[in-house]
Amino acid sequence: MARFADKVVIVTGAGSGIGAATARRFADEGASVALAGRTRDKLDKTAARLPSDRCLVQVTDVAQWPQVQALVEATLQRFGRLDVMVNNAGVAVEGRITEASLEDWREVMSIDLDGVFHGCRAAMPALMRSRGCIVNVSSVSGLGGDWGLSFYNAAKGGVSNLTRALAMDYGRDGVRVNAVCPSLTRTDMTEDMFSDEALLARFRDRIALGSTAEPEDIAAVIAFLASDDARFVTGVNLPVDGGLMASNGQPHQA
Repeated sequence: MARFADKVVIVTGAGSGIGAATARRFADEGASVALAGRTRDKLDKTAARLPSDRCLVQVTDVAQWPQVQALVEATLQRFGRLDVMVNNAGVAVEGRITEASLEDWREVMSIDLDGVFHGCRAAMPALMRSRGCIVNVSSVSGLGGDWGLSFYNAAKGGVSNLTRALAMDYGRDGVRVNAVCPSLTRTDMTEDMFSDEALLARFRDRIALGSTAEPEDIAAVIAFLASDDARFVTGVNLPVDGGLMASNGQPHQA
């Protein structure tokens, strides 16, 4: 497919996991892709698998508004337009509200929520010109609560509702805004979880398809939401969860 030929895409958190898989997916479908993240070595590793004439690497801390502005400006200078903004960068901190630190709260909020806000705000003028779209990476944790992840839940809940509000505000300007909400996905952030077979078994018992996700599974849905195939879809927080949220929460009885 070449759904994104002549299109320009920014992907934050592009050094690994969902972000790297998303960058590859867009490039495979013809897009020029700007890779953003805090670690140059990781970005270069992703870039090495993309066509050099359709790739820009920009070291960016999404928690810093001037750096996100510079990312969008560099993308426009290099490629002349922007069609898709994928706000993917994120972190998680475990612990109850009385256990995790105030510094932990600020870090999660500054990256997971402020970072998405910065990306949407900086990209919006260019997307209004191109009648483009935003795809935010929220989480099933932005649609319901988890044990011991209240900071992450609060940030991702903010992303989910920000997505809805921006879809309403900018739909008549031609900009669609959607989010994907993955369940457990194999990434650097979840590496410890994937080394715990007992924990994985509990996850698989709750997921209707009986397996966890790979980054490419999420990237495929991001690409769909950014494509013309989803031209009448906006304001959606789409669970990409193998059927996890189909459950009412009661245990498996078979």
